[in-house]
Amino acid sequence: MSHLLAGLLISVMVIIVSILTMMIAGNAAKPGSGLLTYAIIIGGLILFVNLYGKAKNSNVTFGELFSYGFKSTAVYTVIFIGFLIIFSLVVPDFKSTAIEATRVQMETGSGVSEQQAEQSIAIMENYFWVFAIGGTTLLFVIIGAIGSLIGAAVTKKNPQPPFDQSLS
Repeated sequence: MSHLLAGLLISVMVIIVSILTMMIAGNAAKPGSGLLTYAIIIGGLILFVNLYGKAKNSNVTFGELFSYGFKSTAVYTVIFIGFLIIFSLVVPDFKSTAIEATRVQMETGSGVSEQQAEQSIAIMENYFWVFAIGGTTLLFVIIGAIGSLIGAAVTKKNPQPPFDQSLS
């Protein structure tokens, strides 16, 4: 299975869980966030890295396995960012809902003064897409690196040196 297909399948699972979570919670402020999403990403990467190792008859190195997982991470990250952009076009209140959720979070127990909260909200309104896309990319890459490392570590490896094969 190619890393493209693995990344596509993980992104589809994350998008479905995000949509279901938003529908159940009734809050479209943070699609793709939550422990369930991160568990799906890490679990999916471990599964697909393991399947890749088995498909290669364990004739792989740690680096090859990690590379496969990280390529899959790049694929699902790009697909999910595309989902965020399309989601914001379909749900025009997405930006205002996310900003309002941040405002409420700052007001409840964060120890931030009202003036600091207003300044933060003003910055967030101006740079919303930088924070949304940049934050999603950074978080998904970190989670993907963790999943790829775990997947590469637990997958059986038995690499054969290319010049050590018998000629019989």
